[in-house]
Amino acid sequence: MCPDNFFYILLPLVAFLYASVGHGGASGYLALMAIFGFSISQMRPTVLILNLFVAGVSFYNYHRANHFKWSLFYPFAITSIPFAFLGGTISLNISIYKQLLAVLLILSVLRLLGLLGAEEKNTKNIKLWQGLLIGALIGLFSGMIGIGGGIILSPVILLFGWGKIKHTAAVSALFIWVNSAAALLGNFSGGQFSIDEKTPIFLFLTVAGGFFGGYFGSKKFSNKKLNYLLAFVLVIASTKLLLT
Repeated sequence: MCPDNFFYILLPLVAFLYASVGHGGASGYLALMAIFGFSISQMRPTVLILNLFVAGVSFYNYHRANHFKWSLFYPFAITSIPFAFLGGTISLNISIYKQLLAVLLILSVLRLLGLLGAEEKNTKNIKLWQGLLIGALIGLFSGMIGIGGGIILSPVILLFGWGKIKHTAAVSALFIWVNSAAALLGNFSGGQFSIDEKTPIFLFLTVAGGFFGGYFGSKKFSNKKLNYLLAFVLVIASTKLLLT
């Protein structure tokens, strides 16, 4: 089987796993693209487009299951959207980009293995200034790297006890969507909009995986073995990025 076929098999699997926990899958797509040698200049906008659709279908499923809490979403979104746009206009040095992406992938691995953030029995209300500050920081970083920020926001919410796992997943899905849209606009305005020609195929595969992932995730689906497999892929990608 040729390398391209492996990529096409792994892509919907990554979308399925991420969408099952309310994520768009950007860090996973970036990891795969790094492993398969995609151009750095095309990775960011291509992944943001995939993020928009996968996070969208994931949010749809979680919202239908009544897991979304507006009060947990808007404090982060107010500042994350403009800062994600700003981050999208910034063109990073390739070596710096690779290092930041490698750190993000390691964070993703810790999250997948359940080492970052556990559900608290009693949740606390988030203060507006906390949401504004965290939203701005995550938004800027997300825009620069080409992610929606859910992989960072989710453990933060759980660590501080601001929401249950299902509420966190629903909020993260919409958070990813708005930040991905803002970052894409930033890419476009900064003259950095260049996507892979096979993006329509990638889009079909990720939306299919994301739809089923969001559906089963919102219905209390859990599969730790698949999470371990994805974590292994991310470790390989982060290692490659740090060594090249």
